[in-house]
Amino acid sequence: MAKIYITDTILRDAHQSQAATRMRLSDMLPACELLDSIGYWSLECWGGATFDACMRFLNEDPWERLRQLRKHMPNTKLQMLLRGQNLLGYKHYADDVVEAFCAKSIENGIDVVRVFDALNDTRNIECAVKAVKKYGGWCEPAISYTVSPVHNEEYFVKLAKEMEQMGADSICIKDMANLLLPFDAYNLVKKLKQSVKVPIHLHTHNTTGTGDMVYLMAAQAGVDIIDTALSPMANGTSQPATESMVATFKGTEFDTGLDMDKLLQGATHFRKVADRLKAEGSLDPKVLNTDVKTLVYQVPGGMLSNLISQLKQANAEDKYYDVLAEVPRVRKDFGYPPLVTPTSQIVGSQAVLNVLSGERYKMVSKESKALLRGEYGRLPGQVNEEVRRKAIGSDTVITCRPADLIKPEMPKYREETKGVATCEEDVLSYALFPQVASAFFAKRAEKAAEADPNAVRELYVEDMGN
Repeated sequence: MAKIYITDTILRDAHQSQAATRMRLSDMLPACELLDSIGYWSLECWGGATFDACMRFLNEDPWERLRQLRKHMPNTKLQMLLRGQNLLGYKHYADDVVEAFCAKSIENGIDVVRVFDALNDTRNIECAVKAVKKYGGWCEPAISYTVSPVHNEEYFVKLAKEMEQMGADSICIKDMANLLLPFDAYNLVKKLKQSVKVPIHLHTHNTTGTGDMVYLMAAQAGVDIIDTALSPMANGTSQPATESMVATFKGTEFDTGLDMDKLLQGATHFRKVADRLKAEGSLDPKVLNTDVKTLVYQVPGGMLSNLISQLKQANAEDKYYDVLAEVPRVRKDFGYPPLVTPTSQIVGSQAVLNVLSGERYKMVSKESKALLRGEYGRLPGQVNEEVRRKAIGSDTVITCRPADLIKPEMPKYREETKGVATCEEDVLSYALFPQVASAFFAKRAEKAAEADPNAVRELYVEDMGN
């Protein structure tokens, strides 16, 4: 048994889980010097939904955010979340895009890259793992934890061994829906510690109210690192509170060694930020509630709010429990994919269609067809072939690594952003979110024109000459 290391998620998953990723860079910078002095194993501050939200809602350049955070926190490892071959978007990208993105992320300040695939298809994390290692990053492949007839301890141990062979520096158990219960956490961590040599990093939420107990049992089984969030944005759909876990382990063999006074100072700053987000309506107090329905329907918090919004739009909120009951049935038909982005949205939307149309699979979304066609990778369990036929007819099912079918894309993206992109990072922003990035670039150019009209005129003249 040894000390527990802490990754704090206040700058990424905490506000993504509670406030739709609406925290701004200006909310973060005043606390950076303090956060950097606390002694965390790492600070998760980038990736996930932050990249899209920065440009789409906050009019911020995600790359500039990263550079600023690196500059203001030189002593702490900065961590990001990457969806394997999907990067931070919602489709598979060519290997050259994945490699370029990993290279630029590390160059701009990321140290630790947590890479996961929604289906636990390790072929979909291969390219990202190699690229992270190639450019000198710490690579942390993640197991998407879920509960189903095909997901058991043996399955997860086999996955971890594969990840270690691929070159993992540490392995994360990513329990996105807080389905991992305390005694199961103990058993799983114990087995993983016996089976692989690299550190085990555990990520959970407190959606079902069991998060703190999960960490306590995992510590006793030998877990190395846990994810927590400073208390103003902890618990509920976020992670257990950093201060509570630090206090729990203090004076024991697991003592984190973190300074409670500094944590409380950090909490004081982020309490003001949380209050502002509440006042703006971005942080809904409902996300702080315990929702045990997650254990029954296995629906993560973000997916629940998505289902409610779809039903509201269809004026069918009375069908909420019918849809919740349909989710596990669709999941079984689709071969038990873990419910995490993007599969949670695909399964959830299909459940809504099945209930609202009055006939199962009368309407099938293009994303459901793609999933059943193998475009997202190998489904973990047996697919209901009758449902597959109804959805995709006689289409061929992809059995190779899906990205093997995608030709290099960077030359095309560079061509499409000529005269607009100011650097390779801009090209990558466009590759991931073409419409959002284009709108962001236009606003940025407008702002530059207001600041210095001559600079824009020179750019225009230069462009005319090309």
